[in-house]
Amino acid sequence: MAQIQNEAANEKSVWIRIGMVFLYICLIIVALFQIYPLVWLAMFSLKTNTEVFGLSPFSLPQDPQWVNYLNVWENGNINIYFLNSVWITIISVALTLLFASFVTFAITRMNWKLNKLTLGLFMVGLMVPIHSALIPLFAFFLELNIINHPLSLILAYTAFNLPLTIMILLGFYYTLPKEVEEAAVVDGCSVHRIFFQITLPMTTPVIATTAIINMIYNWNEFVFVNTFISSDKWKTLTVGIQNFIGQYSTDWGAIGATLMISIIPVLIAFLVLSDRIVEGIAAGSVKG
Repeated sequence: MAQIQNEAANEKSVWIRIGMVFLYICLIIVALFQIYPLVWLAMFSLKTNTEVFGLSPFSLPQDPQWVNYLNVWENGNINIYFLNSVWITIISVALTLLFASFVTFAITRMNWKLNKLTLGLFMVGLMVPIHSALIPLFAFFLELNIINHPLSLILAYTAFNLPLTIMILLGFYYTLPKEVEEAAVVDGCSVHRIFFQITLPMTTPVIATTAIINMIYNWNEFVFVNTFISSDKWKTLTVGIQNFIGQYSTDWGAIGATLMISIIPVLIAFLVLSDRIVEGIAAGSVKG
């Protein structure tokens, strides 16, 4: 009897190993499909227009044109667009996280009459399409005299990212133990100190998650920049790519180089914050 059980256990372990091998093979194939577009774009950015149209799209560059990167950085104003994308994204993400944390703290930790109504109004923002708000926003910013000014982008990014950020933060805030904050109140701690010194540090994982989500959106955003900004001084990378598209000719190698430059910061940020992102998603999905 024991021998039969051992044989069954061994057979089961063999099937488990076979299943794990099959799973890893599938995951490797999926990873290759995910990574290949980046590899293809890197090769594309090192090609000339002749190679782009004269050779197979899967071919390697015959003579890698590293000069494409130098040209777009020095002659294509990409250095200006890159810096604009960096500081506008950082300020917008910081404001979004700060305001969303204020709102979430007030909704989950304070008792006031308009609590549910305020949350509902913010959630309605999730249903407002960006394109339907372009004309009203343009007219509003025109009255404020901030058209063709980065402040228009910062305000738009912050406002449109608040609903989703609040929704993600809510799930995490409900899992935080209130006993720590109650003890702080007993010790005479003010509301501001509770928020900045106790609650906010405990929400670091979910803040990292929302930060990367907001960063990707702000970094890749095109519609607002194309609508509100006309001066090269304040353009970002997404709009700056259009400089290499002419009426009669297009520098495809330069476009590829610009796209690679725009992708690298997002990849770095994701790799740096990947552990925090997973931790924030896992923590916000479990209540108690």
